[in-house]
Amino acid sequence: MPDINLPNNWQCRPYQEKAWEAWERGVKRQLLIWHRRAGKDDYALHKTCVAAHMRIGNYWHCLPKYEQARKAIWEAINPHSGLRRINEVFPEAIRKRTDNTSMLIELRCGSIWRIVGSDNPDSLVGAPPVGIVFSEWALSNPSAWAYLAPALAENGGWADFITTPRGKNHVYAMYQMAKKNPSWFAEILSVNETGFPLDRVEEQRLEYHSIYGEEVGNSLIDQEYFCSFNAATLGSYYGKSIERAEANNRLGLSLHDPALPVYTAWDLGISDQTVIWCFQVSSDQIRVIDLIYGTGKNLGQYVNELNGKPYNYADDFVPHDARVRDLGTGRTRLETLKSLGRKPRLVVRHSVEDGINALRVTIEGNSLWDKNCDHGLEAMKQYHAEWDDERKMFKDKPYHDWTSDFADAARYMALAWREVKAVTPKQQRPKELKIMASDTGEIISNYSVLDILAAKKRRQSAERY
Repeated sequence: MPDINLPNNWQCRPYQEKAWEAWERGVKRQLLIWHRRAGKDDYALHKTCVAAHMRIGNYWHCLPKYEQARKAIWEAINPHSGLRRINEVFPEAIRKRTDNTSMLIELRCGSIWRIVGSDNPDSLVGAPPVGIVFSEWALSNPSAWAYLAPALAENGGWADFITTPRGKNHVYAMYQMAKKNPSWFAEILSVNETGFPLDRVEEQRLEYHSIYGEEVGNSLIDQEYFCSFNAATLGSYYGKSIERAEANNRLGLSLHDPALPVYTAWDLGISDQTVIWCFQVSSDQIRVIDLIYGTGKNLGQYVNELNGKPYNYADDFVPHDARVRDLGTGRTRLETLKSLGRKPRLVVRHSVEDGINALRVTIEGNSLWDKNCDHGLEAMKQYHAEWDDERKMFKDKPYHDWTSDFADAARYMALAWREVKAVTPKQQRPKELKIMASDTGEIISNYSVLDILAAKKRRQSAERY
């Protein structure tokens, strides 16, 4: 076996040395917000290979979507050398086994390196890594780190987050925390700090102008090369609407009113997340008070979480696919929710375009949003139209990623809340019919005849589903 010096045929660029030295000093959390073409993945891959020979264990390179990892990392070719990137980092001489199907490399030293995706956080649970790189962290599902952080804290592992900005999302919040935390190394490097040729930036700017127009093109340049957090997500459906709501002080509030009933709007996930928005209606206003989400749970677990909150629940608005029977139980999710004591109600049928417009109107209208909803609002800011790279235009459908489930559930909520008759505390109806006898023998009911007929009509309507 030939002698191999690690890192293999590679050395840090001058501006990367501070981060590498911090790792060598024992810093186990790094947030590297480096500009496009700053060598983020090369740095992280070579560091991982060295780490894998210093400590035997599992090492992961995590991208936003598993399906994109093959092209971006596994099959990527270094334009300067003409060699596959993984062959440069992990030369054949140090490998024991290579699994092309699962994109896994077992090293002779005993460590295993593999590629994973943050689009299904539940799939990451299992044998935990001792080192992980989150590539394109700004586009990744932040829940992936929530799943893995406890394991790495327990086993003393390290984590690198490498990215360019994508608005003031979870990366921005993480940077605000990390720059004050001595156990983290956090750094923003724009082209002004790395010496990247500015004439190449201007070439890219002209190309962006021709594709997106001058205003959007300049925003992208600021974001990708000057690491600005102020540029909105390209093609965002709700970004500007949420910004307007924030400017009008309608976000980050404390809203729950115990006198009002609480409705819910669900996006029911199987392989994806389940997302549940909780809202109240007062006069002609929606008050979005809470958010529940997760993966890998059954409906009973979500119902238990809802029941653990101090809310007086009314209807649960669910999409029409809730009528499909589960293969395992043979029951529809409507039936399951009813058996768990919920009150499922189908959202009116609609096109995605109509739902998107309804949600825009809701956000920009007289809506209020509790601080419990911040994570979902950040997801909705990033929810965007899919880009057609061949035609150089946006497609007529949204791009499906981790943000889609939050946006879909909010879309159902936007269609549902206007169906709800606004109820003031004095107008609230009791939960159940009560019949009493007076001293004279007269029968007294707390329901009027109209109330009884309306309740019967609702029950018959629910039974049809």
